[in-house]
Amino acid sequence: MTKQVQQLDRVIIRFAGDSGDGMQLTGDRFTAETAEFGNDVSTLPNFPAEIRAPAGTLPGVSSFQLHFADHDILTPGDAPNVLVAMNPAALKANLGDLPRGADMIVNTDEFTKRNLQKVGYAASPVDDGSLAEWRVHAVPLTSLTVKALEGFDISKKDAERAKNMFALGLLSWLYHRPTEATVKFLQGKFAKKPDIARANIAAFQAGWNYGETTESFSVSYEIKPASLTPGVYRNISGNQALAYGLIAASVQSELPLFLGSYPITPASDILHELSKHKRFGIRTFQAEDEIAGVGAALGAAFGGALGVTTTSGPGVALKAETVGLAVTTELPLIVVDVQRAGPSTGMPTKTEQTDLLMALYGRNGESPVPVIAPATPSDCFAAALEAARIAVKYRTPVMLLSDGYLANGSEPWRLPEIDDLPDLRVEFTTQPNGDDGETYLPFKRDPRTLARPWAVPGTPGLEHRIGGIEKADGSGNISYDPDNHDLMVRLRQGKIDGIARDIPALEVDDPDRDARVLVLGWGSTYGPIAAAVRRVRRAGGKVAQAHLRHLNPLPANTGEVLRSYDKVLLPEINLGQLALLLRARFLVDIISYNRVRGLPFKAEELAGVIQDVIDSE
Repeated sequence: MTKQVQQLDRVIIRFAGDSGDGMQLTGDRFTAETAEFGNDVSTLPNFPAEIRAPAGTLPGVSSFQLHFADHDILTPGDAPNVLVAMNPAALKANLGDLPRGADMIVNTDEFTKRNLQKVGYAASPVDDGSLAEWRVHAVPLTSLTVKALEGFDISKKDAERAKNMFALGLLSWLYHRPTEATVKFLQGKFAKKPDIARANIAAFQAGWNYGETTESFSVSYEIKPASLTPGVYRNISGNQALAYGLIAASVQSELPLFLGSYPITPASDILHELSKHKRFGIRTFQAEDEIAGVGAALGAAFGGALGVTTTSGPGVALKAETVGLAVTTELPLIVVDVQRAGPSTGMPTKTEQTDLLMALYGRNGESPVPVIAPATPSDCFAAALEAARIAVKYRTPVMLLSDGYLANGSEPWRLPEIDDLPDLRVEFTTQPNGDDGETYLPFKRDPRTLARPWAVPGTPGLEHRIGGIEKADGSGNISYDPDNHDLMVRLRQGKIDGIARDIPALEVDDPDRDARVLVLGWGSTYGPIAAAVRRVRRAGGKVAQAHLRHLNPLPANTGEVLRSYDKVLLPEINLGQLALLLRARFLVDIISYNRVRGLPFKAEELAGVIQDVIDSE
């Protein structure tokens, strides 16, 4: 039977099922296949915080959305074109996001009376006509998988578990994805359980064959590779990119990297990834708590290493005193905060931008630290390098604000050329620096950067005091002198303020230079904002866009940029934290747009907001 092949320019697919159904693995594999094929791709994993939420319930639904296209894309998409629902809970939890006329593939085997009752369905929506506005493909995924694996020496339960691979095979056929890498992946993943490996591969291939032979799918789809900048690409998540950026910073600075960390969602994958790379001299320490993790990292920095600690919002609160100690001892330290929904435990697997004010001011005393925020998953690599550059050059802790959306999302990343990476080498002080040639002054500053010397403990003649009590300028002796304290406070602040001369100016995307509305963003809002700006421009609207990476200090031209536009719109996944700061500093009436739902903005939503601001001119 010859089936029609239809060309598409982009598709958004959402896999959804129980948290034990393997939806994250299924999405990861489809993403890998898609990246290998050469499409541009962006992903949005969404899963419950519980290790194993109650099966068949709405709180237990886990989903993975990916958007892939033959052109440059910026977000995982607003709404899926295809929903794969493994049970009634997955259908009910995601149906509201599915546009009328979209496709859904429903695992009818799980639409039992008991499972329907768990989520409040009186009858199966597959049979009662309530899904008439969508194109429903009723597929008994579980029983088809079990039948395909009848000849394998595995239990029925293990056979049923392979239904996600059957679904992956079916979707791989439907969108002409390459399959060799998934087969190789399954062989490696289950290398110690060859029967399970063979069964999962067979289920995957059975799903492909089902698509090829069934009459339920009369059309398959092709999405041509995207035209990307020439180079070597790989698919990468934000946490992976951040880990690789830290490794690159260690190599480029010629400093051993020490990570002191306590596992916390959604930052733990950085610890997991770095622990795999001991061959680069990476040392990872899984501490007993957040305070021990940052204390060890600061101790490593004192000893001449590139000290790093990773955490999320609750951990930043616990680390605050030690970050303040790093401020006053003026030692380089990278603090990675992968933000999540709060306060307190909050929603550990959901994203927010609500730690900005804590990163800036969440310590006692005048305790300034540089703050950097990556814009996309792959940008986490460059942001980690930049955080390291500032930390070692200016002898300061640096706060790097990622978030759950960036951490778990993924996209193609073009591997940089080694020669293009920044030179981060630093010279330790090895000789006395006093005017007499014999005295070591630990707080004698570089007049250009205001950074103090960095002397490795044990260097003969360079013994000095270290600790949280205020030090005298130059000598580093303990000092309670009021004027000295005022001077040291201003020197530490001036050092951070001076970084503004060493970072790029804020760039504005204003093609015709005639827009009167500027949309400003920071962090992970970049993709949705840029996609929304594209939509508004295609519709004839005039709008400019700018995005902040450096949040402290701000680029030197920030005030000039803000005052160049009649209106400035600032979407944030908080209640207006950056807007508060910009209003106070630049006296510009920022228009805030805020949603705190644990989810990224949708491009359609922001496009409407932008258009409303333009229309109000």
